[in-house]
Amino acid sequence: MGPLNLEINSGEIVAIAGPSGIGKTTLLRTIAGLVPPLHGSVEVCGQINPKMPPRGSLGYIPQRLGLVRHASVYHNVMMGALAGHASRWLPFSSEARRMAVESIIAMGIEEKMRTPVRKLSGGQQRRVATARTLAQRPSVILADEFLGELDEETMSSVMESVKSYVQENNATLLVVEHNIGRAKKLADRLLLMDDGRLNPFITDPIVMEVK
Repeated sequence: MGPLNLEINSGEIVAIAGPSGIGKTTLLRTIAGLVPPLHGSVEVCGQINPKMPPRGSLGYIPQRLGLVRHASVYHNVMMGALAGHASRWLPFSSEARRMAVESIIAMGIEEKMRTPVRKLSGGQQRRVATARTLAQRPSVILADEFLGELDEETMSSVMESVKSYVQENNATLLVVEHNIGRAKKLADRLLLMDDGRLNPFITDPIVMEVK
């Protein structure tokens, strides 16, 4: 597989779909600096192949979420707020607390704020992971199937909150999404990964009935 060519602008939402095992998650991990690129280079937030992007600038929602299961919803989301805080010396500022609470409310899980994550459903845990990332206030968000396990109503609410964040902060969202319908609702661009390439999604052809 050769190098992939992909450029995403600020304020844009791009979704990537494709068969399982094709490398979608590896692409996100490479952009996040968790694994080195096999070919070429990656530029994120003005840095080439960053092992660690500028503090708080990149938010990552992995498939396995990476939550602290024994800790509360608030504690998990607060970790995101602290990651994006301008100062390491003022970790519990009112601003960090405000960002955490606002993100929890945006995900509709404020009634679970003091509940340990291990007691939540899979869909609720995904909302916690999304709230943690929004509390970080990143300029780039990488999300791997972050809408999975959500019912239709909750999915629409989470989707709108994330889209609003991207628009209001001129942020960038790159999401891996296996559901084409969801991806089309969320993204400005939908790309299909196949055979080492990212190709634009071609909409279903219009069928005309001639009488």
